[in-house]
Amino acid sequence: MGQHAKTILITGASSGLGAEMARQFAAKGYDVGLAARRTERLAELAAEITTAHPERRVAHRALDVTDHAAVFGVFGELREELGHVDRVVVNAGLGKGAKLGTGRFDANLETAMTNFVGALAQTEAAMEIFRAQEAGHLVTVSSMSAVRGMPSSMTTYAATKAGVAHLAEGLRTELHGTRLQKRIKVSVLYPGYIRSEMNDKVDQSTPLMSSTEKGVRAMVAAIEKEVADAYVPPLPWAAMAPVMRHAPLGVLKRLI
Repeated sequence: MGQHAKTILITGASSGLGAEMARQFAAKGYDVGLAARRTERLAELAAEITTAHPERRVAHRALDVTDHAAVFGVFGELREELGHVDRVVVNAGLGKGAKLGTGRFDANLETAMTNFVGALAQTEAAMEIFRAQEAGHLVTVSSMSAVRGMPSSMTTYAATKAGVAHLAEGLRTELHGTRLQKRIKVSVLYPGYIRSEMNDKVDQSTPLMSSTEKGVRAMVAAIEKEVADAYVPPLPWAAMAPVMRHAPLGVLKRLI
């Protein structure tokens, strides 16, 4: 990453996984760029981080990732304020959705536009920066639901998260064997149940539910290792992934 202070830009940083990633990366010595729609929460998080780590620089901007021009503008502003961007975490997303064909195309469209088209805009903006720098680390936050098509209200969400993973995998394939392969890294994270606002309707007592701090610690560890793909936390999700991918539909429906 060079001799300068490490920097990381995180979208969807006002709460949940994004906010906790910002805390943990700041504690590890990173300067952080934060972007999200809820500016009051961003300001509170920035103040919290600078109080805990006065030596860290924290830049933050309001961002709705469905405003595509704003994505490019905000990424550029954060790069300028921080001087450079070593890592970008494409994290912003929605958990909204409904069964297909039940009159709630509006909810599924909002999820698709935010989770996939918004992620495409973020990926484009990040890669413009990395190509100009000839260095960087793109991290996309997918989901365990991307491993296999999901039923009911999860169908569109899972499809968007599979799309996000394929964007990253396509980039990785493009870079393979080129001079930039070792300079621009691409990682995909597949979180399981980690306590956050997005999954607050999931049974919080399930033994598969990880605390936000523990779950994000696994995400941060995978990011710092620059792994290509990571199911997080590894237990039980690394073992669950092949089962979810290959199980007969009857078995899959009982699992989920």
